[in-house]
Amino acid sequence: MKKILISVVILALAGGGWYFYKKKTARAEVRYASAEVISKNISEFVDTTGAVLPLNRVEIQPSASGRIEQLLVDEGDKIKMGQVLALMSSSDRVAILDAARAQGDEQYKYWQDAYKPIKVMSPLNGTIILKNVVEGQTVGASTILFAISDNLILSANVDESDVGKVKEGQAVSIVLDAYPDNPVNGKVFQILDEGKNQSNVITYTVKIKPNNIPSFFRSQMTANIKIEVARRRDALLIPTVAVTIDPSGKTAVITEVNDKKPVYKRIETGLDEGNMVEVIRGLEEGDTVMFPGKGYRPQTATGGTNPLMPSRPKMPKNAGRALH
Repeated sequence: MKKILISVVILALAGGGWYFYKKKTARAEVRYASAEVISKNISEFVDTTGAVLPLNRVEIQPSASGRIEQLLVDEGDKIKMGQVLALMSSSDRVAILDAARAQGDEQYKYWQDAYKPIKVMSPLNGTIILKNVVEGQTVGASTILFAISDNLILSANVDESDVGKVKEGQAVSIVLDAYPDNPVNGKVFQILDEGKNQSNVITYTVKIKPNNIPSFFRSQMTANIKIEVARRRDALLIPTVAVTIDPSGKTAVITEVNDKKPVYKRIETGLDEGNMVEVIRGLEEGDTVMFPGKGYRPQTATGGTNPLMPSRPKMPKNAGRALH
């Protein structure tokens, strides 16, 4: 009886080992997907973020201390060089007018005409982006009355590992966070020489001029920016997931599978578009490449039990209680 029990145990262990070996082997089996080498135009982009900023931001300050008598423009107004933005009285004129007002309307009108107000004028064409005063306000020589922007541009921060790819004149796609469905095209027009250290990462400022400035552009708006740093026509493309490393450590693709063993072919890659990558050497249009898909997983019995192992009988609920 003892020998029979030992034999049953050995058989069960052997069966269990075979079952888990087969299960592991089945899981290790790889299914391959395939794709053809296609010819298509491809571009490589540098992705970054930036903000809408004035190309030139000019702050207007009064030539002397005094009082703002009249404001002639408001925020958002388009203005011309030499246009009068406000009228203000100097401190002396304020004192004379206040004294004349107490003597009656005739005296007040006389001194208004005799002592002309100071004209605050725009030094450039642009847009009023800040109005910092109200009529009747007393201001000093250092008070900022207005801020003027001539043109709105994009200022982008480009990592030092990518800035070498960026050149003046390259095409740019701009998408504002506030208007994600209204992309705007532009071009790089300036790359600053001095970098900035931000959290131990060196970035360089790249300035971008929109081809057309839409009406919804506002200073300080955040933008997602794609700079097209390279473009290739009729490039040979394969899925990026198909690029692998052969046993010798070289860049390759799998062209076929023989006896469940992949056959590698070395290639040279070029531009990377994310999901697709360019093949410069090693493949022709119409060739087939293979890459691992989802592994095969066999169906398992409910509960994941081994069918060759005897099931353990269930213990009654009160089996662990002491008898009294």
